[in-house]
Amino acid sequence: MGSDLNPKSPVREGNVGYYRISSRWEDEDVYGHVNNVKYYSYFDTAVNGYLMRETGVDIRRLDAYGIVAESSCRFQRELRFPLDVVAGLKVTKLGNSSVVYEISLFQGDDPEPAAVGRFVHVYVTGEDRNVTPIPAQIRAVLEPLVG
Repeated sequence: MGSDLNPKSPVREGNVGYYRISSRWEDEDVYGHVNNVKYYSYFDTAVNGYLMRETGVDIRRLDAYGIVAESSCRFQRELRFPLDVVAGLKVTKLGNSSVVYEISLFQGDDPEPAAVGRFVHVYVTGEDRNVTPIPAQIRAVLEPLVG
């Protein structure tokens, strides 16, 4: 990611994993900034894209998968098209069957995030949706994000 990460920023340094997301024309609303609902899409894309990239598997094919049990967002400034969004990821809680992510969305050289989100995944089985332990492949890439 090179130039997208400002090494002098303590906020950016506080994240452990990163995932780049391309903003799209349709993300902006009539007010000329990325609409608030798109931030949640960015959170979802960052978490699942990161998991797929780092595990090397299509997580949709696993016996268990994470469903969103809770999400929130603290908006701090606007995001704009056409700049990419860099999502900084860290895990604030890693349980047996759930994980709590903190996701910071950055754009350009700004050292401070445009938004900080909380995203909770609870792992369930595919057929009956019963709560189940986090799959080993997922846990292996989450453990380094614990911060």
